[in-house]
Amino acid sequence: MKKEVPRDKFYLKSLHQEIDFFDRKISYLENFTQFDTDAERDAARHKLVTKRASLAETAKILVADGVEFNHSELPRSFQAAEAADQKPPSSTVLPAAQPPLAV
Repeated sequence: MKKEVPRDKFYLKSLHQEIDFFDRKISYLENFTQFDTDAERDAARHKLVTKRASLAETAKILVADGVEFNHSELPRSFQAAEAADQKPPSSTVLPAAQPPLAV
């Protein structure tokens, strides 16, 4: 009989760390790893993205269930998505330019 994994804030923190690790692996694969064919690259990328997606889904479920976490511990990809969601609209009025001072 398998032990049930505790689904608490420490488990969520480790999930966030693992998601961040997979983000780095995907980035390395896209930028530095050489493959003989594009099909091999796509297959390797698909494998990593699929695993990362399942981890991200589990993390989102835990957050939805109310497991507490620190925003500073979020994976960088989640922080970037949050920042984009909270960014003010581009139609914000900028302050008027000051006229040059006469000397």
